[in-house]
Amino acid sequence: MEEIQDFSVGDKIRIYIKIKEGDKERTQRFEGIVIKERGSGIGKTFTVRRVSYGIGIERIFPLHSPNIQKIQVVKRGNVRRAKLYYLRGRKGKSAMKVKET
Repeated sequence: MEEIQDFSVGDKIRIYIKIKEGDKERTQRFEGIVIKERGSGIGKTFTVRRVSYGIGIERIFPLHSPNIQKIQVVKRGNVRRAKLYYLRGRKGKSAMKVKET
């Protein structure tokens, strides 16, 4: 793992993940809003949500996974809640909208 930027719930982040396909390896990018963090220490995980072709996709990542190459913060968010489950009920542009700092 190269670098982990400090991020929190509400931030829009870009994650670079190593994917193994047979004997080959490639890097895949996943970009979305952090809606949840849980755990602490080595077992800490976070959930990232994005909307692709009108369908919401949520993915859970272990923070200290060897498959995560890099995490970049694209945009900082300013939220008052620890869990942003209310984004699941939104459609369109408002589904990815969080107040910026």
